[in-house]
Order: sequence, then structure tokens, then C-alpha cells
Amino acid sequence: MNKQIFFWVVLLIVTSLSAQVEQKSDELFKDQNPLKIKLSYSNEVLRSKTDDTTYIKTNISFWHENKWHDLEVSLRARGNFRRSKCYFPPVKMKIKKSKAEGTLFEGNKNLKLVVPCLIQKEKNDNIVQEFIAYKFYEKISPFHFKTRMVEIEFLEIKKRKTEVHQLKGFLIEDDKRVADRFEGKSFERYIHPKAMDDMTSIQNTMFQFMIGNTDFSVAYQHNGKLLYANKKIYPLPYDFDLCGLVDASYAIVNSNLGIESVKDRKYRGFKRDESLVQEVRDQFLSKKSKFFQIIDDQQSKFELSSEFESTKTFLSSFFEILEDDKDFDKKVIKNMRTK
Repeated sequence: MNKQIFFWVVLLIVTSLSAQVEQKSDELFKDQNPLKIKLSYSNEVLRSKTDDTTYIKTNISFWHENKWHDLEVSLRARGNFRRSKCYFPPVKMKIKKSKAEGTLFEGNKNLKLVVPCLIQKEKNDNIVQEFIAYKFYEKISPFHFKTRMVEIEFLEIKKRKTEVHQLKGFLIEDDKRVADRFEGKSFERYIHPKAMDDMTSIQNTMFQFMIGNTDFSVAYQHNGKLLYANKKIYPLPYDFDLCGLVDASYAIVNSNLGIESVKDRKYRGFKRDESLVQEVRDQFLSKKSKFFQIIDDQQSKFELSSEFESTKTFLSSFFEILEDDKDFDKKVIKNMRTK
């Protein structure tokens, strides 16, 4: 049996086994009101002393049912670009099953915590904008990560003092939880996008085009995971901080793509049946009001009105393309990749 066949046989076996596992509590993500939390650690230690296997232990305090609760967690810095460039490195959180049992976090062994990157006036608004991108994708595909906004009182430990930061952030569920939800299996392996489910792949690349994101690779799982379920492969996108919708001050683009700014859109989907692309176009157009409603629902969380307005303006520019046949043909249909 060659390696490729062996891989798929194992994946089918694991998938069938996962279907027998009872779903865990989803309490953490049911309530979409921001969760108040308190955390304390050293940014420097998190950045320089943790890796894929090395974590630091601390407590997270969270406000639930009108009182504060404490939970022991293990943290490490995650990512590459943000880890090296940001004042606040993004966080991977591990929670022991025995510690989480009976709490709001039960069933969530691994979580990502997205926090602002730099200390600047729009830092929290950038978080709201990236959170909005996740909420957009929830309306596009059932194969998505669940998220929840958090309001963080972060006590930063420094060498000679401590400093308190009031931050916005959000939690992202683990890809294994997504897989459990669809009785499937998440995995990492080079898979050409043309081997993935057509409809979901087009939805994903149209979504990336919508938010102005080029910082992803479905084939190599850069800022994305893969889900195997129903004998199909689906992309699971995440990490959108470098997209035009967010327009972070530190965002850069690949000059080889022929664009100069993250505000410049570039469709990066592979060539598919044009009728399917048009079908996805119609899906997005039919949900136009829902996308704008998502932004409006988050208006109170913005600290700068200019950031709220720029978010709506950027989304409007996407729909201007979708609503113009010639523009859509030029910027999407004729930009479908062949390799």
C-alpha cells in the first residue's frame, strides 16, 4: 500500500471513530456578549521562553453568572509574523480537562486568544475589525471557527514594575472542535485546492477577496486548516489581521502579487466552473444586508468612529465589484489562477 492510499485509509478510520465521540459543551460560544477576563504574565517571557511544547502557567479570571471565577491555564506565544513584530504576542491557551470540568470552558482543551498587536490608538478597533471578518465567514460557510469577544484587563509583568492594559480580544475554538461538530477530522498536509470541495473553496476565496486578504495559502495551510468530513476536504480559514478590512499599521503585502497595499484586492482562487463562481457571487449578493448588519452590531465596540466608517466603506467597495458585471469579470473571473 503506497503512502497516499495509507494516509486516506487512516483518515477514514479516525473519522469514523470521531463520529462516536459525544459532542462537548459549547457553552463558551453560545453567549456572544463579550466575556470579561483578567490575565497576568510577562510579554517578554511569553515571546522568548515559549514554543510549540513549552508553556507558562497562569490563572485566567472570568466573569460568569455574576461572579469571578479562576481557572489555571497554560500559555505560549503563537504565530510567526505577529510573534516577532507585536508588543502583545498572540496566545495559544491550553486547559487541562480536570481544571475546565464544570466551568464555562469545559470541553475546550485548546483555544487561541487574539489580542491587539501594537500599543496605538486603533489597537482595539483592529481587533473588532478582525472579529467582524470571522463573523462574515459564519454567514458564508458552515465550516468555520466559532469565536467570542473578550474584554481583557491585562496586568503586564515587567522587570521592575507592572502595567495594566485594557484590551479587546477574542477567543477562537480549536480545529478539533470544528471537526467533532461535523464528525470529521482536521489535518495538515499539502493538498492542491482543486482537490477540495468546489463550492466551499470558492466561498473561501471570495471571502478572502471580500476582506482584502492575500496572506493565506490553502494548499500549505498558511492561516488555515483543513477539515475532512463527508468524504470531502474543506478549508478552514483564520488569522485575518493583515487584510484590508483591518488595515493594520504593520500590514504588508507580497509585491509579487502586483498590489501595493492591503486595501488593494487580489482574487487568488483557482480556476473553477464559472457557473459555480457566479452562484457564489449570487450568494454573497443575497447576504449583503447581513454583512452590513454584522458591522452595525459591533458599532458600540469601536473606540474610533473613523475606524467604524472605514470598515463599512471597505465592504461597500467589494459589493461595487460584485454588482458590476464588467468589474466582476475583470477582477474575479479573469484573475482565476491556473497554477
